[in-house]
Parts: sequence; structure tokens; C-alpha cells
Amino acid sequence: MLKRLFVCTCTSARSRTAAPREAEAIGRLHPWVGEMAAYSFGWCEAGGAPATTAAGGKGLRPALAVLGAEAAGAPSGAGVTAAVAVELVHTFSLLYDDIMDGDPTRRGRPTVWKAYGTGPAVLAGDALFALAVETLASAPGAQVPSAVRHLSTGLNDLVRGQADDLLFEPRPWTGPEAVRPDEYRAMAERKTGALLGCAAALGAVLAGAPPATITALDRAGRHLGVAFQVIDDLLGIWGDPAVTGKPVHADLRRRKKTFPVLAALGTPAAARPLARLLDSAETVETLDEATARRAATLIEEAGGRTAALAEAHRHIAVVDSCLDSLPSAPHTADDLRALLSFLARREM
Repeated sequence: MLKRLFVCTCTSARSRTAAPREAEAIGRLHPWVGEMAAYSFGWCEAGGAPATTAAGGKGLRPALAVLGAEAAGAPSGAGVTAAVAVELVHTFSLLYDDIMDGDPTRRGRPTVWKAYGTGPAVLAGDALFALAVETLASAPGAQVPSAVRHLSTGLNDLVRGQADDLLFEPRPWTGPEAVRPDEYRAMAERKTGALLGCAAALGAVLAGAPPATITALDRAGRHLGVAFQVIDDLLGIWGDPAVTGKPVHADLRRRKKTFPVLAALGTPAAARPLARLLDSAETVETLDEATARRAATLIEEAGGRTAALAEAHRHIAVVDSCLDSLPSAPHTADDLRALLSFLARREM
């Protein structure tokens, strides 16, 4: 029921915003590049044939853009433009993320770089980024420069967060050079939260909303991003592959510094067996399934799963307090809280 409510909320927001404009924008690209972009959205198969199964995303960011604009009292056009721009940027970021992580699949099918090659995938990503900026720069109104700056700030933060995430990988599990939870929070706020904050606030920026409203929406999105990333970490260890689209223990096997692991390692007595296991596998590029399964058990026993849930819910509470400060219509607040409710419980 909860998942259905979330999907209906996102679909409703997306239907009155992004999808037609996204398709129109991608239709202006070179046909081959446009095909790769359409494939990345799940609209077609590799080669251009119509998609046989639904492979698109949940539409969270366009929904946030629309609902954030409505919460700020912005006209619908501002929300539409913001929704298109942030979804183009989000798709561009996923395409590059798959290349950097070497992920062969996304949403149950080959990633763009696996289907078309790394060079073509980079080209498609550049095209999506350019379309996002063009979409925003072509909007009417005096606030366009401010909106472009807001998007640029979010993108710069996203890049910083992605850089930190990559630099975390070779760092040791324990000792003075180990990744600390506060470093993780800063990384997650940038890597995931920056674009969610941008999505929530961009329509308000375009409409010339008061600075306090813009700040509240951006802050809500950034805290939502940390919660979203922590819950993704939980799903990466204990999630159902049929739901997540990722193999079980995928993040553990790749030795990613996720929040449940860092939290577990922060409890020295309980974490000693986990630390010994991870240190013993330090020279292994990917953990075998038996080792990953044992690590998941030790993380849970050391309190990593419980700590990650508490961390996610703490950030969700901050988001809720940000929403309380907005002059939004009741139905808009209800829709925003429906998204939060799903995100807070999607690990169940």
C-alpha cells in the first residue's frame, strides 16, 4: 500500500510536468545520441526498438520539483521547468556513476556504457547535461540567472560528493585513516542530497520565492538525500534483489564504505570480529559471497543496521521540520510527506 501511494504521488506529479518536455528535449538531439538518452530513461531498447518492459526510475526528483514549487506558491510553469532540468541532470549523473563504478546493470538491464560502449555513453551524458542547462536558461522570467547558479551549485556539490565517495574506497577499515561517520554524512549530503535539494528548491528560485522558503526547501532536500543514501546502503546489504535490482550484498562485495559498516566499526568491542574479517580480506578486490554473508551478519550483530535506521530517521525528522516552516497548501504538504513516508520505510 505504501509503495503504491509513493508511486501514485510521483506519477501524478510527473504526469503534470516532466515526461512530455523531457521527450521533446531529447528529440532535439543527434538521433544516435538521442537513442542512448532515451535508453537511459527506459523508453527504448538498445538499438532504438520500443521498450518491452518498464525500466524507468521512480520520478522522485521531478515530483520533488513540482511539489516544492507548489509549496512555495510558484506557478506551475516554474515547477515543470525545474522538474525537466533536474531529471535530465539526474539521468546524466547516473550514467556517469555507472561508468565510474563499473556497474554492468541498472534496473534489470545493461547500463548505457555496457550497451553502447564507454565513449558513446560519455557523449550521451554530456548531451543530457547540456539539455538540462539549456532547459533552465530558456525559461522565461528575471530569475533565470539565479536558477542556473542554483543548479550549478548543486552540481558542484554532487561532483565533490562523488569524488569523496571514490576516495573512500582505498582507505583502510580501521585506524586513524579510516572513514569517519561525519565524513560519510558530508559525502552523502553532496553526492545525493545536493540534487534533491536542488530539485525541491529550483522551481521556487525560478518563481522568485523568498530566500527563507528556498533555503528551507533546499535544506529539506539535502537531509532527505542523506536519509536516502543511508537507506540505499541498507538495501545494498540486506535488500531483496527483486526489489532493488542489485545482487544481494552487492555493496559489501565491492567493499564500499557504507554507513552500516562504518557504524558497526565504531563500536570497538562488538566490531572486532568484523574488523578482523575485513582486514583479512584487504588484498581482495571483491569479497566472495560467503565472506560477504558473514560480514553482513557481523555488521548486524555490532549494531550497524540499527544505527543506520536511526540515522535515516533522524534526517527524515529534520526534513519534516523544514516542511513545517513552509507556507504550503495542505494537499502539497500531504504529498511531500507521502514521499517521505515511503523513503523512511522502503527498507522494510
